[in-house]
Amino acid sequence: MGMILRIASSRIVGQGDIVGRSGYFSLNLSANSVMRGRLDARRTLKSLVADLRFKKGNEQINFNAREFVRELDVLTSDELFSDGVKLGEGLGRLFVVTSNVPATKVWESFPIKKPDHLILAATEYLTGKYPKMKSILVTKDVNLRMKARSIGLLCEDYITDKVVNVDVFEKSNEIFENVDPALIDRIYSSKEGIDLSEFDFKDLVHPNECFVLKSDRNSVLARYNPFTHSIIRVMKGKNYGIEPRNAEQSFAFEILNDPNIKLVALTGKAGTGKTLLALAAALGKLTDYKQILLARPVVALSNKDIGFLPGDAQEKVAPYMQPLFDNLNVIKRQFAANSTEVKRIEDMQKSEQLVIEALAFIRGRSLSEMYCIIDEAQNLTPNEIKTIITRAGEGTKMVFTGDIQQIDQPYLDSQSNGLVYMIDRMKDQNIFAHVNLLKGERSELSELASNLL
Repeated sequence: MGMILRIASSRIVGQGDIVGRSGYFSLNLSANSVMRGRLDARRTLKSLVADLRFKKGNEQINFNAREFVRELDVLTSDELFSDGVKLGEGLGRLFVVTSNVPATKVWESFPIKKPDHLILAATEYLTGKYPKMKSILVTKDVNLRMKARSIGLLCEDYITDKVVNVDVFEKSNEIFENVDPALIDRIYSSKEGIDLSEFDFKDLVHPNECFVLKSDRNSVLARYNPFTHSIIRVMKGKNYGIEPRNAEQSFAFEILNDPNIKLVALTGKAGTGKTLLALAAALGKLTDYKQILLARPVVALSNKDIGFLPGDAQEKVAPYMQPLFDNLNVIKRQFAANSTEVKRIEDMQKSEQLVIEALAFIRGRSLSEMYCIIDEAQNLTPNEIKTIITRAGEGTKMVFTGDIQQIDQPYLDSQSNGLVYMIDRMKDQNIFAHVNLLKGERSELSELASNLL
């Protein structure tokens, strides 16, 4: 049966609400998502497991598929096909429903028996079978939700991992005005900074938050240091030939250079310098780390398959790594071709002190004493973000960059992608910092396109 991964599934939650879910969506998240549901297709369960076994690649969906098979093996029993298997306290039951069920409205509107329509048929069937309960199809597939609504079926997006208000992560950095000018003078003159308690905004700032302080006669770029509980000055300095062009980029260098900050998120539209700043900071800190790792997920434009490309695995993903090499070349062009700085970068690449590769290739590694930059992190799921961060060993700094509005994955959006999820969960931790870059610096044309197109 075709793409068995898209067999419908559903679950009972709360006060008996029957909720449907697309198995394909679940596998794009994790087995945990599936195990909160119940499968739909008794007569294709054998085919489902067989199909999942062929998912042997490094991509996240393949790992999720194998994890799902293991979890299903634990739960499999005769009850799976009748009353269902209990998933735990308050989690309902997982059970299998045959896909050959009566569904008049579905088959009148969508006569072709494809997996999506079997999902709809199961939802209609459950709606009729349990009239006193709300049967809701839960799926990340927008088209499937539209089809469900067109025939009067209840449906909704999967919202468990969604961040409610992403606007707070896309705003400009705070500007605190009417600050006592004497306090600003003291920030300039003190290396240790000024205790947070002396400022009126002491209850408004997050750990490592950067902002501008203004008075009627002076101003300063500043950051709250949670380790010393003080407001410190943000210096404007170069990193490996790259000089910040605006306050936001100065803030980025500030948190990228602080060894106490182990986890960094840089967000912003194209051309704001996210990846370039992170790479320049890493090169400037090489003596503190054994290796610089620059990686990104392989997501083809419009989500096209890359299997048709020639070559082995490394050669297939090479075109998708080119933007990272482009940033490296920008840094190299800051120096003469035969300079010590350029030779150092080339030597680092040869000795693998500087590695640029696809994100899938780091799975299973223990990343110790490394400066890791994960580009295009908005295309990762929350589970993938967690998997990467838990790879971090002692002495490792991790930097995630991305534009939370430019999503290339069909089942992620600005509220559910891993980058915004991480920022939301980590925003109050002392070893985490986030800077949002608003001003494009790539070129006038790039800035115009980002704003108008």
